[in-house]
Amino acid sequence: MINEKARKRRNTSRAGPLIFVILLILAGTGIRLKNYFRESGGPDIPAVEVKRGDFVDYVELRGEIAVSSANVITAPYAGNLQIIKLIPNGARVREGDEVVVFDPTSLERNRAQLQNSLQQAEADVERVLAQQRMQDEQTMTDVLSAELGLERARLDASARDVISAIENEKNQLAVVRAEQRMRALDARLASNRMAAEADMAGAVLRKNNVLEDIKRLERDISNLVLKSPADGVISILPNSQARTSLLGGATPAFKEGDRAYAGAAIAELPDMTTIYAFAPVSESDRGRVDIGQPVVMRVEAVPDRDHPGVVGEISTLAGMDTSSVPVRKAFDLKIQMEQPDARLRPGMTAAIRVEVDRVPDAVVIPPETVFEKSGRLVVYVLEGKRYLERQVRLSRRNETQIMVASGVAPGERVAAKDPTLSDTE
Repeated sequence: MINEKARKRRNTSRAGPLIFVILLILAGTGIRLKNYFRESGGPDIPAVEVKRGDFVDYVELRGEIAVSSANVITAPYAGNLQIIKLIPNGARVREGDEVVVFDPTSLERNRAQLQNSLQQAEADVERVLAQQRMQDEQTMTDVLSAELGLERARLDASARDVISAIENEKNQLAVVRAEQRMRALDARLASNRMAAEADMAGAVLRKNNVLEDIKRLERDISNLVLKSPADGVISILPNSQARTSLLGGATPAFKEGDRAYAGAAIAELPDMTTIYAFAPVSESDRGRVDIGQPVVMRVEAVPDRDHPGVVGEISTLAGMDTSSVPVRKAFDLKIQMEQPDARLRPGMTAAIRVEVDRVPDAVVIPPETVFEKSGRLVVYVLEGKRYLERQVRLSRRNETQIMVASGVAPGERVAAKDPTLSDTE
C-alpha cells in the first residue's frame, strides 16, 4: 500500500515538467499561427491590383455655377408692393407667363377716387358750357335790342327835313347813344366769350388731368403683374430686407407675403447659353493653375455625372475670399463648361478638380495601400495566400492616387488595410 502511493507520487512529479513543456509548445504554436494569419492577412483582407496608367495631379476647389447674363424681373415703381402670388423657384416658364403678382388693393382704391374726380370734372365742364350758352343767349338778346334801337334812331334822324332843329338834334344824340351801346355790347360779348373760354379751358384741363392720372394708375395696376420676358427657368432672388441679422446671417429668398421696395430685383431668368462656373484659387495654388487646363466638376444637385470644362479666365489681382475662415486672399477662376447639363442652375455648388499635370505610363496604387512602419513606407504584397511586407519609394501623390517609383510592379496585388493589425487595433 505504501509502495503504491509512492509510485503515484513519482509519476505525478514526472508528469509536471512534461505538461509544462506541452503548454509551452502550444503557446509557441499559437503565437506562430497568430503571426502567420496576421502575415497572411486571412481571407477578410481586401486586395487592390497595382496598375499602370496615367497619374493625374490636380487642384481641388470649391465653386459655384453662374451665368454671364440674365433677364432680371424687378418690382414696379408704384403702390404698396406686397407679393400675393409668386411662382416657385426653379419653375419652367414660357414668355408671357405670370411670375409675380402684387396686391392691387391700394391702387384700386385710388382709381375709385379718381373716377369720382373725373365725374366731378365732367360735371364742371357741362356747367361751364351751360353758363356760356345762357350768357350768349342773354348777350344776343341785348345785341338784337340794341340793333333795333340803333335802326330806330337812325330812322328818326333821317327825317330832319320835316322836323324842327331841336327834334333833329335829339334824334342825332339818340343815334350816338345807340351806337355807343352797340360798341359796349360788342365789348361785353367779347369779354364774356374770353371768360367763358377760360372757364372752359380750366374745366377741360382739370378733366384731362384726372384722365391722365387714371391712365397712369391703370398702367401702375397692370405693372403689378410681372411676366416672364422669355422662355426659361425662373430663379427667385434673395430678399435683402428679410435678412436675419444686420451683421450677416442668412438672406432668405422672396416669398408670398413679402413686401418689396420699388425697383427691387425679385427674380431672374438666366440665359443658360452663358453658363459657367467660378471658384476662388488660393495664392499657394495659383502658380499651378493655368488657362486651358482641363477641369472636372461634381455638382451636388446633379450627382449622377461629371461635368467637364476648361479653365477660361484667371483674375490678374487677388481679392479677399470670404467663403473661408480665416479670410484669405484668392484669385477668381472662371471655368468654361463643355456641353453643360440642362439640369444645372445658377447658384448650385460644385466640387472642382483642375488637372494641373498628367504623367502617362506610371505605376499607381490607391493611398490606402501604403503604410508607415518604423519611419519606412511599406505595402503588403499578396503572394499565394500570404501578405508579405515590402518597402516602396513614392514619387508623387494626390487624394486618390499614389505614383510609385519602386517597390511594386503592375499586376501585383497589395493589401487595402494593414494585415498586421487586428480588427480592434
